[in-house]
Amino acid sequence: MSRFHQRAVLAGCVLAAVLAVAGLFVTDYGIDPDAWLIGLAVGFVALLAAVDPWLHRRRAAGLATDDNLDAAANALTQALHTQWNEECGARGLTDHLLDLHWSALVGDPGHSDGVLGAFRRAGGRMVFLGDAGAGKSTTAMLLTTGLLDRRPGEPVPFLLPLSTWDPGVEDVRTWMTRRLYEDHPALRNTELYGSYAAELLVEQRRVLPVLDGLDQVPAEHRGHALDRINRAFPRNHPLVLTCRTDEFAGARVAGAHVVELQPLDHEEIAGYLRATSDPVTAARWEPIFLHLRDEPDDRLAEALCTPLAVSLASVVYASGEPSELLDRARFPDRRAIEEHLVDSLVTGSFGDRGVAHQARLSQVWPRDRARRWLAFLAGQMRDRGVRELAWWDLRRSVNGTWLALLGALALGLVGGFGVAWLMAYASTPEFAPLTGLGAGVAIAVAALHASGHRAPKPRLDVWRSLVVVSGVLGAVAGLVFGALYGLSAGLVVGLGIAVVVALRFALGSSAELTHPSSPRWTMTRDRVAVWTGSLVPAVVFGAAAGLVFGPNQAGMVGLGLACGVMLGFTLSVLHLRWWWFTVARVWLALRGKLPWELTVFLEDARKLGVLRQAGAAYQFRHALVQDRLAGARAEVRSGA
Repeated sequence: MSRFHQRAVLAGCVLAAVLAVAGLFVTDYGIDPDAWLIGLAVGFVALLAAVDPWLHRRRAAGLATDDNLDAAANALTQALHTQWNEECGARGLTDHLLDLHWSALVGDPGHSDGVLGAFRRAGGRMVFLGDAGAGKSTTAMLLTTGLLDRRPGEPVPFLLPLSTWDPGVEDVRTWMTRRLYEDHPALRNTELYGSYAAELLVEQRRVLPVLDGLDQVPAEHRGHALDRINRAFPRNHPLVLTCRTDEFAGARVAGAHVVELQPLDHEEIAGYLRATSDPVTAARWEPIFLHLRDEPDDRLAEALCTPLAVSLASVVYASGEPSELLDRARFPDRRAIEEHLVDSLVTGSFGDRGVAHQARLSQVWPRDRARRWLAFLAGQMRDRGVRELAWWDLRRSVNGTWLALLGALALGLVGGFGVAWLMAYASTPEFAPLTGLGAGVAIAVAALHASGHRAPKPRLDVWRSLVVVSGVLGAVAGLVFGALYGLSAGLVVGLGIAVVVALRFALGSSAELTHPSSPRWTMTRDRVAVWTGSLVPAVVFGAAAGLVFGPNQAGMVGLGLACGVMLGFTLSVLHLRWWWFTVARVWLALRGKLPWELTVFLEDARKLGVLRQAGAAYQFRHALVQDRLAGARAEVRSGA
């Protein structure tokens, strides 16, 4: 649905609700309320018919044309450009950037004179190798940002972590297509981009795959994964791939220039730490600089030779004493130093009022509990073998059957109580228990069906028709209530159900492909859909109560409003990821596994540099941070 049609539906829904309420008062002027509501219902259905993509499916549901795909590629470029530029700023890559060096293992792409220039000279196919923390992911992100300033006809770079791909289940192009739809749901907008837009963007090579972290694919599947990548993207197809050096040994990417990122020397380490420190802190680093110069092969030089370690050290010792790293008894090897830096990053970031004020956090989070919460998330991600923390995947941290039952029971109780409460004060209170039970069971069954979390397919059929689905459900509800309470009540309730369904369609169809994807934005879209879908039926059911019992009975009108909110809420959240995320979040918070304000906590952890953002999901700052926290959780569980 286009943005204009989307706004037309939203405006029509609000106007229908307001005019339904106005029907309470026009009776004083001799206007028949039934005629008023019939005309309103007919007008609303006519509006839906005018903007319904299904009725125009010959024009809207065909395969995406070249013009459709050009528009999609341009909008996607704008969204990704904003997204990655913001993330570069959040990671401090716009202020102090280490000058990375690499050596060519295959081909001759150049040196440290710019990764974008090296990529273009290499013919658009590069593999970046390096040790953990060497800057492979950062290099891939910077290259993606540079490539987004693309020329007409060039593919759109799409950065993806390979940890989210199971090569034994999905083809790499199928996985890329799924991720495009997940991160940018507006690509399902057939009216703007035609059907199967994401599939065609990938198939027609309008998307340049930037695949980060081949080493994150399980070792037993890595060879198969690389074979699939080679077949899907042959030597004439642009490709970027990153991997740890040891895990890539013996592998081959056809036609690609393979380069290995080199360790930092003591001058680069000292230059970065001086640039990111105030004069007092820089002076405290001088003993370390002297040690690195005198002993360039020492375990401290080995530990600090990666951009990750240097950036961690800069954060950890912004107000501490770095000379403690010279203690060989306490830090005998590289691993001990890296683990100390990771632990200090987490423990030093939380529980300090000064740090919270400087980072503009929402509150001062307790240090021990913050570490425990992060360890729980890291452990869950390790168990699932992923490196991305998507808020909608929190449901996987709760047993699937238990989650479905909890969510269905909660919605059934809310919806059933709303219906029973209204019926109890109606002219037929004897039907209240039975009606409430029936409504609750129906909603619970629908919730159980919706708990399967099946993503909608980007095509049009009758079940995605605004006018058909809204009209049928509204007519059924109107006939039931009309038989019980009269024509006026049936018309208002039927119109209300039609409005709720139309709202769900309009709010569930994103037209904002140019908007950068982020966890907060994707969740906000679901929240808006929930509360809009709750308030409109509240107004409609309040109007229905007023028509049945008289507008002067304020108590009954208020009851109609309250029951409308409950019923509208249950109908709105059935197919939204937000509801299942909320059920899982509340359950885990009750058990002390996570904080109640989880989304606020995650955003604060990002501000502190413990997490980073990758599209609509979070990631730990580095795999070393996630693995260290997950290992600490495993030690606690085993009693070590």
